[in-house]
Amino acid sequence: MSSNLDKDEFFYPHGRYHGEVKPENLVFNANLQEFAQRVSYVCNLETAGKIKSEQAYKQIKALWKQLKSSKQELGIGENIFQQDSDDEPPTP
Repeated sequence: MSSNLDKDEFFYPHGRYHGEVKPENLVFNANLQEFAQRVSYVCNLETAGKIKSEQAYKQIKALWKQLKSSKQELGIGENIFQQDSDDEPPTP
């Protein structure tokens, strides 16, 4: 028998994160992967004729708004030129 962890990994796979390791980046990456997974489910349901195109569009639009809100709350992409306190100031 397989464990629930194996089932969860199968149904909700997550890729490794290769960017700058900061808590907000890790959280956003997890949110982004969940967004992609859920959009895939919605697309598959629409393709199989289980939901209508308009319903799929509305669901994907709602998922996009959630992801966008997450990005704003986490401050991803803001202050891209701000340096960490450990970095040396740029030389002229």
